[in-house]
Amino acid sequence: MIGTMCRNGISSLPLGDMNSFSLAAAHGHRNVFRKLLSQSEQEKGDVLSLEEILAESSEPGEKRLPPQANGGGTLRTGKARLRALREAMYHSAEHGHVDITIDIRSLGVPWTLHTWLESLRTCFMHHRRPLIQGLLKDFSCIQEDEYTEELITLGLPLMFQILRTSKNEVISQHLSVIFTQCYGPFPIPKLTELKRKQTSRLDPHFLNNKDMSDVTFLVEGKPFYAHKVLLFTASARFKSLLQNRPAAENTCIEISHVKYNIFHLVMQYLYCGGTESLHIRNTEVMELLSAAKFFQLEALQRHCEIICSKNITTETCVDLYKHAKFLGATELTAFIEGYFLKNMVLLVELDGFKQLLYEPPAAESPASSPGICSDILLDLEKTLAARIHSIHLSTSKGSVV
Repeated sequence: MIGTMCRNGISSLPLGDMNSFSLAAAHGHRNVFRKLLSQSEQEKGDVLSLEEILAESSEPGEKRLPPQANGGGTLRTGKARLRALREAMYHSAEHGHVDITIDIRSLGVPWTLHTWLESLRTCFMHHRRPLIQGLLKDFSCIQEDEYTEELITLGLPLMFQILRTSKNEVISQHLSVIFTQCYGPFPIPKLTELKRKQTSRLDPHFLNNKDMSDVTFLVEGKPFYAHKVLLFTASARFKSLLQNRPAAENTCIEISHVKYNIFHLVMQYLYCGGTESLHIRNTEVMELLSAAKFFQLEALQRHCEIICSKNITTETCVDLYKHAKFLGATELTAFIEGYFLKNMVLLVELDGFKQLLYEPPAAESPASSPGICSDILLDLEKTLAARIHSIHLSTSKGSVV
């Protein structure tokens, strides 16, 4: 193992100048490694080099206590030994000898993110569930300044893969703690109101006024009176409805799948020019959100999304997420994914959330379009990766929160 090569009078060590701990660890010789640890240290603290004497500022003739008495030799030896063990821990993790890595960790040698991830990957490949649980529990010992790009590119895919395949309650609980810790204590980025596009606006007195209207809608079998001048500029959806209207003057435009009171709120929003005068009940928010999406009223849709985000609870978040996904409400979906990650320790105990995590995407809603049936674990991974990057890796850390 010397590996010394001499060429043109130059010596080199192509294998690296590895200490004995590292050599044993890199080749998986666990018994040899333990034997090395058990050897009593032959301290040479009583023999100091000139550099060490100068560093201690020893005066000529000064009586110096033995190293064992003043702790100097022990301290030097302890630091060197720690460095050697850290190096050995790296080599054992790199070569997949996880038992030696765990032995070194039990001696108090701290984890680095790299050695922890390599050990976790090895345990997952070899289906060593007890060691996986121990490693996941030990993640809290890793300092936040080690949350590097490696955590995003290698760590998160590995941990979400473990969550996807293990379906073990203890592992799920440990992973939820890690994800919440990585998400951080900062609040979830809030949704902001959108300015309504400049359109025509009529006095609320004209709202559903039969005598002054020039277009009639039929909603749940009841007429609703409106004005073309307002609706033509409201959205592309309303413009299409009016253009495709039958030629007969008295023909009503039938609106299906929207309740009368919800349609009334939509029209009230258009006539008043904003959401300030709307009184939306909690039981109406989801239906109004769907209607706003259908009629392509982005500002009203965002207003409903904000109301949903403020009223979200652990009991309602799963149903709200499914509805937001179905509608393609990306901003609300992203907010709920942040809510999942921030509260995952509590949510992972609930049957509804576990069902959402572990059900195959296609089984979630067979009748819906393929775009709706996305992979929630993949979406959560992307959301958490973006969060870690914004907090720990961005040049303006924490700017998004």
